[in-house]
Amino acid sequence: MKLSALTAYLESLAPLVYQEDYDNAGLIVGHPDQEISQALLSLDCTEAVVDEAIATGCQLIISHHPIVFRGLKKFNSKTYVERVVEKAIRKGIALYAIHTNLDNVMHGVNSRICDTLGLKNCRILLPKHNLIKKLVTFVPHSHADAVREALFAAGAGNIGNYSEVSFNAEGTGTFKGNELTVPHVGEPGKRHRESEVCIQTVYPANLESKIIMALILAHPYEEVAYDLYSLTNQNQQVGSGMIGELEVPTNQESFLFHVKDKMRTHVIRHTAFTHKPIKKVAVCGGSGGFLLKHAIAAGADIFITSDYKYHEFFDAEGKIVIADIGHFESEQFTVQLLYEIIRKKFPIFAVRLTEVNTNPVKYFI
Repeated sequence: MKLSALTAYLESLAPLVYQEDYDNAGLIVGHPDQEISQALLSLDCTEAVVDEAIATGCQLIISHHPIVFRGLKKFNSKTYVERVVEKAIRKGIALYAIHTNLDNVMHGVNSRICDTLGLKNCRILLPKHNLIKKLVTFVPHSHADAVREALFAAGAGNIGNYSEVSFNAEGTGTFKGNELTVPHVGEPGKRHRESEVCIQTVYPANLESKIIMALILAHPYEEVAYDLYSLTNQNQQVGSGMIGELEVPTNQESFLFHVKDKMRTHVIRHTAFTHKPIKKVAVCGGSGGFLLKHAIAAGADIFITSDYKYHEFFDAEGKIVIADIGHFESEQFTVQLLYEIIRKKFPIFAVRLTEVNTNPVKYFI
């Protein structure tokens, strides 16, 4: 199949607009029309992973972390980043990254951590703003159902676990077309009054062009009247980190043993115990220190993440236990998550999990 078919599906689940400003998710090397029959999944895209792709006949590497974060000015094999990109281009291997956009969706990286730890009642810890917009349009009664159906099919009207959400009010519209018009109702040069339905619905900002096209195609009027509003509402399905609960509160030491076992980590760096039972657990795959104050505000008893620096541990101030389990360890199950996502949609497409351990951190125990 074409590479674009796979990437379009991944981006329908984790849109690129959900990635953080510093990130570089998406297609890094390759052409959307490239034919692919096998993909290799890895947390990181290293030289060893590219060699593995070559050896196994994979035309695509999907990694969580992008090999290129910042612009490259030279390609002369001096760094591992340059060598990876050069080799991939020479061998015709596409490189695709699905990073913070997968972190920031409800059923992404952090959800997999919550599942692994057995957490319940999970929600986004820091929901994102300014991702939702509102459409208001005016439709004659005869076409109101058709327009609503078209908008819903294009992705409008979803709020949390509810779909096909709209508000409808009846009113009277007036218009007068000039001699160049061919109106659906009324006559050119004469003011016309029409009983209409005002349809209001919300939609993800990244789907705006698709939503507007659906509206125009389904609407009977020659000139379609509509209003667009930017909303500051939080999108509870998109954002950073997650927080959930244990079914049964447990003491802090026992819970860290549980984390160490389930997250397959050699060591956990943590702050002093607060000597309170663990009930609410906040998590963030990768570097999540920026979420500490939100974890505390949400009433979390422990915050599981990685990449904490020495002085940052003091920020716990006895209010919460910070548990740094390691960057690779916090995100290692992302590869299996991607495998399941792709196989569910493309069951006969060949997908491989890398056999290369890309963790650059080693432990002397």
